[in-house]
Amino acid sequence: MDAAAMERFAAAAGLPAQGLSYAVVSILGPQGSGKSTLLNHLFGTSFREMDALKGRQQTTKGVWIAKAVGIEPFTVVLDLEGTDGRERGQDDTAFEKQSALFALAVSDIVMINLWCHDIGREHAANRPLLRTVFQVLMRLFSPRKTTLLLVIRDKTKTPLEFLTQALKEDIQKIWDSVQKPEAYKEAALSEFFNVEVTALSSYEEKEELFKEQVGQLRQRFYHSIAPGGLAADRRGVVPASGFCLSALQIWKVIRENKDLNLPAHKVMVATVRCEEIANEKLKHFLSDKGWLELDAAVKSGPIPSFGMRLSAILDSYLSEYDTETMYFDEGVRTAKRQQLESSMLDHTYPALDTVTEHLHLMAFNKFKSDLEQSLRGKKGFAASVLQCAQASMAEFDAGLRDATVKHVKWDASKVRNRLQEHIYVHAESIRDAKLDELKTNYKKKLSDALARPVQSLLEIGEEDSWPCIRRLYRRETENAALAFSASLSEFDLDQKISSKMVSDLREHARNVVEMKAREEAGNILMRMKERFFSVLSCNKDSMPRTWTGDEDIRAITREARLAALRLMSVMAAIRLDDKQDKIDRALITALLDGGPISQKRSVEFTYDPIASSTWEEVSPKDTLITPVQCKSIWRQFKAETEYAVAQTMSMQEAQRRSKNWLPPAWTILLLAILGYNEFMFLLRNPLYLLGFCVAFVLSYTIWLQYDITAYFRHGTLSALLAILSRLLPTIMDMVMGIVNMIQRHKHFPHSSRHPPPIHAQSFMNQTWRQAQVQYQSPEAPSSSVDSNSGDES
Repeated sequence: MDAAAMERFAAAAGLPAQGLSYAVVSILGPQGSGKSTLLNHLFGTSFREMDALKGRQQTTKGVWIAKAVGIEPFTVVLDLEGTDGRERGQDDTAFEKQSALFALAVSDIVMINLWCHDIGREHAANRPLLRTVFQVLMRLFSPRKTTLLLVIRDKTKTPLEFLTQALKEDIQKIWDSVQKPEAYKEAALSEFFNVEVTALSSYEEKEELFKEQVGQLRQRFYHSIAPGGLAADRRGVVPASGFCLSALQIWKVIRENKDLNLPAHKVMVATVRCEEIANEKLKHFLSDKGWLELDAAVKSGPIPSFGMRLSAILDSYLSEYDTETMYFDEGVRTAKRQQLESSMLDHTYPALDTVTEHLHLMAFNKFKSDLEQSLRGKKGFAASVLQCAQASMAEFDAGLRDATVKHVKWDASKVRNRLQEHIYVHAESIRDAKLDELKTNYKKKLSDALARPVQSLLEIGEEDSWPCIRRLYRRETENAALAFSASLSEFDLDQKISSKMVSDLREHARNVVEMKAREEAGNILMRMKERFFSVLSCNKDSMPRTWTGDEDIRAITREARLAALRLMSVMAAIRLDDKQDKIDRALITALLDGGPISQKRSVEFTYDPIASSTWEEVSPKDTLITPVQCKSIWRQFKAETEYAVAQTMSMQEAQRRSKNWLPPAWTILLLAILGYNEFMFLLRNPLYLLGFCVAFVLSYTIWLQYDITAYFRHGTLSALLAILSRLLPTIMDMVMGIVNMIQRHKHFPHSSRHPPPIHAQSFMNQTWRQAQVQYQSPEAPSSSVDSNSGDES
């Protein structure tokens, strides 16, 4: 304790001007435990750190002081020499007790550095040091509440709450066991100390995580003297200007205390010597040929009798240690033996983990192969999984027993649970894949069984279409659900899961029907026109209609529109439930019946049934075509079918006209009365009557030759023009033929015995062809005339 050095530090750091706004933090712990490293990372100081590459030796000697960088309030940091160091020899325990007592006396926060694996031990955990410090502190100074921050270094997998509980119980036991002054005999530990516990990962193995955790711990030192902070108890704090003098006086009192200078010579010698022997045995173990061969061989796979061989090697070195340390202090000897055993086991744990991983992999692969083979044999899934899992776990347990080392208190439950979890996850993945395949197959079967029949029934669009669809849907769905439930029984599923999957299958069937219904509803206009033209152009026997002129086109048109309208009513909503609706009646009333709305309403409608966006008694989700859409579709349908109706009426009118080419009966009677005199004149003059007969025969022949009825189907005037255009060329040809025959007869009197000339036959054939052409296409008289003229030329 150099007074001048203390003053120089205080002046350079600006400590005297801080008043009461400062805190003092110190650190205790074993030598080489990383105290300086922790302080440098935590407070930004520059204490000298041990170089691990040059060996583990004493680095910090005495007590070093520094100012924390970037911490509010002003924080003084004390770095103490490590305890349990071999460099001081017999003075080891004396100085470490003095320095620990000094740190507790001047500090607001005392950090105690502990190795995680030392928790629960006697000397390694500084229990004797804390016991002595508690006794002397209460005897020498007035009590002030100090924060003990226990920093657990190189934290293992043990949860922090368990470590915290163990440390607090140890400190409480130490407090209860120390002799206290009469004034504080019943005092509680919480009156003097506030115990906090934190944990840090290994700096060498997990540097980044260590730095991150240190950064989080640094936050706790900000505003440490504020209410609720780490150094919140400020009783007995001296002003900053008197800190140096106070620290010097405290150190003087500690150095003069005789109780702290009693060395535990016997324990110290035992400690040093037992530790040397233990280190020697550990070194020999690490270079042991049998262990090295075993460690190398285990990397390639499981080794028979691994646990027995390793246990034999460990027993040999522990026996040598017991022989060489049998005359030392029993407590020290036992503690160092446990440390030696723990150190050797620490080096064997990787090999044990490797053996466990091999056993785990072998058992897991066995389960996968056995399960695959069992499922190929068409065995139930749940039974196959249970049988294969039991066989794999039995093989794994046998391997664990063979690899067990007697020195290791090994709880195999975690390892077994991990394997069981992997088996369960794999079995679950296989089960999910099988279930997905099963669901896909049944959904496909349902889709095939419903899609085409539903589409066909909707295309027919009869009144019983939806009842037929309902019967089909329920029959196919129930059959598929029963078969699916039977298939699910082999998976041993929970009843809720099984019911949910069957419910999903039923929902899929309903979706298939709804999807087909919506597809057909999208084509409703096209389907309505097809239905309309089918009814309009074919009779009830599905034969094409022949328009004779007597049909009631208005009734036929209404029937065709009614058929199309009923098709739209079928497509308007999904009716998979047995609910009744009035869609068909509403559409007929609103769209088909004539007259104003007030006249065509039926008794069940008190308003326009299609002046709405929803149907009565039909939910919106089941609505395919809303009433407003029906009205729009009907308007478009009528516009696109009016032309066909007009064409049909034109054809009927033409047919009716073709049948009425004769004059009315009253005209014939009038002609008979008025022509009586002419008739009697013909009877008195037979030659006129003969001429009329010849004219009648000629006219009848022409009638039959040219099919006069066909001409008059398109009007009287057009028929007369067509007949004259055919008749005049024919008469001229006949006259020319007769003249030619007379001339040939004069020049060739005997030619009458020979066949008629070629041109005469051609004339007859031409005449017959003209009649045939006229009969087949009476609509184009001009073209026939042109062709005849061409033939004649």
